[in-house]
Amino acid sequence: MLVTGGAGFIGSNFVRIALDADPELRLVNVDALTYAGHMASIRGVAETRSSHYTFVHADIREIDAVRKLFLEHDVDTVVHLAAESHVDRSIDGPIDFIDTNIRGTANLLEAARSAWRQRDDVRFHHVSTDEVFGSLGADGLFTETTPYDPSSPYSASKAAADHLVRAWHRTYGLPATLSNCSNNYGPYQFPEKLVPLMILNALAGKKLPVYGEGANIRDWLHVEDHCRALDLVVRRGRPGRTYNIGGHNERTNLEVVHEVCDILDELRPLANGSGRRELVEFVADRPGHDLRYAIDADRIASELGWKPAYDFDTGLRATVEWYLDNEAWCQEVLRDQYDGSRLGLNT
Repeated sequence: MLVTGGAGFIGSNFVRIALDADPELRLVNVDALTYAGHMASIRGVAETRSSHYTFVHADIREIDAVRKLFLEHDVDTVVHLAAESHVDRSIDGPIDFIDTNIRGTANLLEAARSAWRQRDDVRFHHVSTDEVFGSLGADGLFTETTPYDPSSPYSASKAAADHLVRAWHRTYGLPATLSNCSNNYGPYQFPEKLVPLMILNALAGKKLPVYGEGANIRDWLHVEDHCRALDLVVRRGRPGRTYNIGGHNERTNLEVVHEVCDILDELRPLANGSGRRELVEFVADRPGHDLRYAIDADRIASELGWKPAYDFDTGLRATVEWYLDNEAWCQEVLRDQYDGSRLGLNT
């Protein structure tokens, strides 16, 4: 199995879960180690699974490097997670998202097509996002047949990649599956995203910037639930099929921030005794900020028997506890790759 982006947030969790699920699996983790990928996130994997695990520092935007991976490692399965993934960064620098998410995906598809000619015992799985569907109103859910209506450079680049995967399946017969997931949270998430940023700012007693009025709604999915779903789709999903993966946990951004504050007030109170909700600061909204996302995950439940193990309250508490127990990881990543400043202002 070739996992792209395996030193990132979802990738590092998937690498561990996939190796634990299958003792015979040989897994090759390829990552360019840009801002969101860090060796600290996969520390210990090579030591515990050395005979079954290989890390390769390479960039999927380089076609020769991608072809080399297939030739040298006898790859028969791809789980494609590598992507530029933060909406705010896409507002500041959209071309990087086009290069990685579109060109990088095309490179992988072409390398797989070349290496797998006449084979049907192979699988290419592409991991996408619910953001490709655009914004929901107060009612309804995204299904696998919801029309695409991306709002940001990030979601537009992921939509394009999804279309490429479907085209390679339909035109060339590449055995491919896709998944569109809701907002992930959990261990090893890069600190520019909402949940870890709020945890780390709140721990330090810093302001907690909330876009607009904090009314935007997301469906929250614990990363371990997502990774187990991906493993199911890779092994049992039907080629050409798309599977939506959601956590059934809709919350406004402000509700999420308040819950983070309350958990931290309980587990690690501020020295002055004040509550962390007082640190919330409403800031100018993100350009093109979608109001609501929510996933209908009936297909993966009925066809593959998947359902999330975490409800949001339990999962968020576990996540906060993980960050409290892994402050060294947080400081290493922050020191090397992110200073906590706001992105996406298009300045």
